[in-house]
Amino acid sequence: MKTIFNPIKKTAQTLAMLVAITSSAWAELPNPGMTIDPARTALVITDPQNDFLSPKGVTWGVVGKSVEKNGTVEHIEQLFKAAKANNIPVFVSPHYYYQHDHQWKFEGALETLMHKIGMFDRKGALTTEGFKDSGADWLKQYKPYIEDGKTVVTSPHKVYGPETNDLVLQLRKRGIDKVILAGMSANLCTESHLREFLEQGFEVAVVTDATAAAQLPEGDGYEAALVNFRYMANTTWNTAQAVEEIGKSK
Repeated sequence: MKTIFNPIKKTAQTLAMLVAITSSAWAELPNPGMTIDPARTALVITDPQNDFLSPKGVTWGVVGKSVEKNGTVEHIEQLFKAAKANNIPVFVSPHYYYQHDHQWKFEGALETLMHKIGMFDRKGALTTEGFKDSGADWLKQYKPYIEDGKTVVTSPHKVYGPETNDLVLQLRKRGIDKVILAGMSANLCTESHLREFLEQGFEVAVVTDATAAAQLPEGDGYEAALVNFRYMANTTWNTAQAVEEIGKSK
């Protein structure tokens, strides 16, 4: 019997095949990886500050469980130690709000909340009055690494990303185009730094257990960030992997 060509059936089969191929490709999302070159690589930590990482911080009620579950505080310290021991330059991108920032005429949801609870508040850009041990100050155990005279502390970012501070300039001036990224918080400042770094032509490895995020009724910020880290970063490491890679870079 002569076979009759059925274009509708053939189209359906082709579509089914394409769907299967596409699904398989996404299931095996590639991991491009990142090789550390000490002359071109930096550790960047976002917001290693009390308001995020201390039980006394104003956000602890919503981020504390995630911080403790991930061992975020300890993992960030391990990254500091590894970077310092292997001559990897360290950059800190902090978040500060001065009195004039509270005069903004419009804000996003979390900007409004941060200003309302006094998160990262400082009296002014030219004074450290009241700064020591405040919510805007570094977590105490990080101070030896940050205040060693070698770590670069940039001007503050004001919303989430480094577009509003001098971080990219400072990295470029040091000839750096590879970043090991960690810090707080995963789906906000950390992810926003990742996105801008990628747009600026940096390679980025995100350390996924050296960050954490708020758990709110609207959703788990950490889980949301993990998806985007995997989609966008050159690679994702846990802290043990990052420390190992840093150690191999000597």
